[in-house]
Amino acid sequence: MTVLIDPPRWPAHGRLWAHLVSDTSYAELHDFAAANGIAERGFDHDHYDVPAERYDLLVAAGAVPVDSRELLRRLGPLRQPKRDRRLPR
Repeated sequence: MTVLIDPPRWPAHGRLWAHLVSDTSYAELHDFAAANGIAERGFDHDHYDVPAERYDLLVAAGAVPVDSRELLRRLGPLRQPKRDRRLPR
């Protein structure tokens, strides 16, 4: 079970953002996010959007840094279609 994070290089709202995912379960992802003060509103169908200034803190807390391609590859079966915006558990 691994929580992964890609580099903060996605611009929106005047800042850069990273993506936080689990390669195993949404429960693991939600638990990690909650334990690190990431609001549920940051969840976007299969990942959390996290601002660049949180990147180093999340890596120190155990998120494994990977490039964006690796993040998508490892997300694999947990990937949700964009049209499905439910909060999976």
